[in-house]
Amino acid sequence: MAHKVIRIVTAVAATALMAFSASAQSLIRDAEIEETIREWTDPILEVSGLVPGDVGIYIINDASLNAFVANGQRIHIHTGLMIAAESPGQIKGVIAHETCHIACGHTVSRGRAASVAMRPALLSIGLGLLAIAAGEGGAGAALIGSSQQFAAINFFTHTRPEEASADAHAVKYLAALGQSPAGIVEFFENFRYQEVMSEARRYPYFRAHPLASDRIRTTRALAEATGLMNVPPTDRELKQYQMLRAKLVGFLDSPVKVRRDYPASDTSQPARYARAISAYRAADIQSALRDINSLLEEEPDNPYFHELKGQILFESGRVADSVEPHKRSLELLPGQPLLLINYARSLNARNDEGDVQLAEAALRDALIAEPDNAFAWAQLAITMEKQGRRPEAQLATAESAYWVGDIVRANSFAHRAVDQLERGTPNYRRADDILLITDPNNPENREFYQRQNRGQRLSIETSSREMPFGDFSRQRP
Repeated sequence: MAHKVIRIVTAVAATALMAFSASAQSLIRDAEIEETIREWTDPILEVSGLVPGDVGIYIINDASLNAFVANGQRIHIHTGLMIAAESPGQIKGVIAHETCHIACGHTVSRGRAASVAMRPALLSIGLGLLAIAAGEGGAGAALIGSSQQFAAINFFTHTRPEEASADAHAVKYLAALGQSPAGIVEFFENFRYQEVMSEARRYPYFRAHPLASDRIRTTRALAEATGLMNVPPTDRELKQYQMLRAKLVGFLDSPVKVRRDYPASDTSQPARYARAISAYRAADIQSALRDINSLLEEEPDNPYFHELKGQILFESGRVADSVEPHKRSLELLPGQPLLLINYARSLNARNDEGDVQLAEAALRDALIAEPDNAFAWAQLAITMEKQGRRPEAQLATAESAYWVGDIVRANSFAHRAVDQLERGTPNYRRADDILLITDPNNPENREFYQRQNRGQRLSIETSSREMPFGDFSRQRP
């Protein structure tokens, strides 16, 4: 009986702890959105004392409103938050707030706070089990059921001062840049109603960042004291925001919502951008090309318009026609890794004389910038195979599998590469490294191999339809 009770306590405690952890969600990659968010974020990181190159920014394909810091210096932003925000200043305010959680050391202190917060939860579980053992099943179930609430209340007691500090620092960072801190105040006030909603119905952001009226008042007072509340966003920032939102709505929302937000009567660039993307997603290629061509007539030097046209042509089967738009996007924005991968993919598919060599050069450049890009490695494997360089293709396949977390497949292809590559070369050493990392005898890898034996192998061959902006994953196992 005692052993059974211990097992139950352990299981329930694990469930309670899971309430504090973020669930695994898919990342999306898009050159335009990433460049925009990075342009807005880097000055904030610099003024906070952080090194921009050390801070990762990840866009999560999730309609819920949320942003958080996790896994070290990594800021995660949900697409739902970017769509819900009403201005570039609101997105910047959230980013500045999350920046403080890194710069102010909150990511370290929160681990300790979570540990302390679990103590009353575990006590509640223990009392509940004792009540059940004593024949009071209803009371015991209530105590166990309320354990997560006790943990959350205790956790927020520790983190509430950190949230207030992050608000104050967000205002400070933006003011130091001469930018308006009104965005963070507007964002909080727009969602003030979250205070009165039940914990289960709140947006994830406000479950982790509990609002309070006095906190909003304090943030507003600090923002007004800067004298910068009425500083408007620049024309460039406003357009970036409008195009960012249009792109997200076009790719992620239904055609009905796109038509509602961007009706045919709206001939602005953001509206045509959203409609072009939505039409492409609905396989209405003629409408998609009509709208993107109209945008290109107005802005022939916009690399992202060329990128989208290339993507539309590629996905509709006009592979040869897709090469030129992708090439042009790189001429306008040299070295951008996602644009390089798009270009290489079209070259691999067209396969004219000299295409595979150009594709290899583009992919090598992309992998210098993003050595963990699984899709780039998969494309490089295709390029190597087309050139008859099978051992290198097998190594590239092993790399691709490794970076999506399929260590079983990575180990298999690394074995094949090691057997054929020249010993002592950099490629041989890398294949040998992958073998060592993915060794089935390593205790840390046993779970993956057991899962492989129980079910179907994870495939690294993903469709571009599964990731709305292209297969440019940067996932670590």
